[in-house]
Amino acid sequence: MLGRLARGVPALRRALHTGSQPNSTTAALDLIRSQPSHYVVANFVGRKYILAPRDLLTVPRPRDVQVGDVLTLDEIHELGSREYTLRGNPTISPDRVRVQATVVEHTKGKMESIFKKKRRKGYQKTITHKQPYTRLRIGDIEIPISSS
Repeated sequence: MLGRLARGVPALRRALHTGSQPNSTTAALDLIRSQPSHYVVANFVGRKYILAPRDLLTVPRPRDVQVGDVLTLDEIHELGSREYTLRGNPTISPDRVRVQATVVEHTKGKMESIFKKKRRKGYQKTITHKQPYTRLRIGDIEIPISSS
């Protein structure tokens, strides 16, 4: 009876096929750890990025970083796999999830030109510049087994 009723309503049909929800954070982390691939939503230099292992991320150049430095992403808002997701409130603590990024190169963006002019004064000025960027290689997403 319920199966026939669920055929017409897509949300109810989906609800019938979902499994039970984990009752604690450690249980949710165990379920995510058992999945083959993971992703995180991390905050870096004031912006949120969806990251997976081995991704190449281009960000505005931070100060005092050299090629080869390893940065730890500590503001992780969401951790997930294909079937499970764990959201922080507002972030997940760094002792539950570790993500590291390696600085691959420093590069510059395309040439941008800014044209300034004042009417009827003969004042014209063109300013060109290239914005500096840093490319990061995202390492593995480590979900350590908690000893509690």
